[in-house]
Amino acid sequence: MSTSPVASSSASTFDLPGLSLQHRGKVRDVYRLPGERLLMIASDRLSAFDVVLPDPIPGKGRILTQLSNHWFGLTEDLCPNHLLATELEGELPDDIDLEPLRERSVIVRALRPVPTEAIARGYLAGSAWKDYQRTGQVGGHRLRPGLREAELLPEPIFTPSTKAAVGEHDQTMSFDELVRLVGGDLAEQLRSVTLDLYAYARRHAAERGILIADTKFEFGLDRDGSLRVMDEMLTPDSSRFWPADEYLPGRSPPSFDKQYVRDHLLRIGWDQQPPGPRLPEEVIAGTQARYAEALRRLRS
Repeated sequence: MSTSPVASSSASTFDLPGLSLQHRGKVRDVYRLPGERLLMIASDRLSAFDVVLPDPIPGKGRILTQLSNHWFGLTEDLCPNHLLATELEGELPDDIDLEPLRERSVIVRALRPVPTEAIARGYLAGSAWKDYQRTGQVGGHRLRPGLREAELLPEPIFTPSTKAAVGEHDQTMSFDELVRLVGGDLAEQLRSVTLDLYAYARRHAAERGILIADTKFEFGLDRDGSLRVMDEMLTPDSSRFWPADEYLPGRSPPSFDKQYVRDHLLRIGWDQQPPGPRLPEEVIAGTQARYAEALRRLRS
């Protein structure tokens, strides 16, 4: 199998005859397979501020899949995951062309999703910075006064959020609200595993010149009730990656993630409501290059 991270053309949607579509999310299409398995395909769609934009980023789905698979392998001793197979031969109906699916598709265990996004933050950035400016708190955590944008927090914090549908915005919830949603034992487990995974990933990335400012995980429960990481893991779509040699607290650092797109959308004054605006060619190319650089560094 080729390991080239960037494809020459984009793939925004997939229509697979003979398979039943279970879910089409902001980025991923999920099809049912026999035996409580799913086919998960990472498209080149890009969402920003929880809105899917009209322009895909060529090769993005392949980058997300390769990077997620890399992290799944590195962290399976910390937390099991949903991954069953990365090769598709013999797994799908014969009339499905496998070529467009290669490197962007995996076969995974069907799980019962936990209805929250589990977010770990090590730096004060993005929506957390806005919340801190307004209230002095982030996700129920009161922080000391005088912190600057992008500042390293005294210790990482867990800030779960709602899991919004396409076109809706995630909302930060307190830990007590998470307990009411999923129960105390599961909430404690989510917090512990999220912070453990983040701590490991932050060390791994720092050795490769990348600071992981924050990241979000999604989890599901298997038939035995065991918690597993699912969907994607520590990608430029789900994380804020900063080049360590350009980091300076007090400003929003350059990044290897979709903050580059968010910054463009903020500059043009988009109201963050669907439909999303078209992206200029230079923003598409710049985003593609940043995602590819994150993959190159983190897999090194």
